[in-house]
Amino acid sequence: MKLSEIKQHLKQLENISFKLPNGELVPSHFHVTEVGKITKNFIDCGGTVRNEEVVNFQLWNANDYDHRLHPEKLVHIIELSEKTLHIGDLEIEVEYQAETIGKFGLDFDGTNFLLTGKQTDCLAKDNCGIPEEKPKIKLEKIQATGNSCSPNSGCC
Repeated sequence: MKLSEIKQHLKQLENISFKLPNGELVPSHFHVTEVGKITKNFIDCGGTVRNEEVVNFQLWNANDYDHRLHPEKLVHIIELSEKTLHIGDLEIEVEYQAETIGKFGLDFDGTNFLLTGKQTDCLAKDNCGIPEEKPKIKLEKIQATGNSCSPNSGCC
């Protein structure tokens, strides 16, 4: 989800809730402790130099049960961050504390913001010799054609 999208959703909500991939909700007394721009400059295993930028939200589960973050307050924090940090309409990455800091993508189901799983990947499969995964086919599903014989037919 991009920054413009979350602002649009927030303007239509009365309460903010984030749902973890396992279906549990982040406690409602969470705080957004950081909104920032993360720039990652790196070289992949194939030797290509890459540059990625994301907006980072850090959610923190505080013991402050009396103060809830309201949608208009988060919009204000986002707009201040855009102006001060010169943040464009970038994809959002969310950090949330589990056993260690987890990084999540962000989606919206009409009610809750969904923290979505992220995975690592090789960006240079063609350069570093990793073959593309071939589809697995069961022999009994292959249709015999022409002069070929069917599995278990005893012809070969």
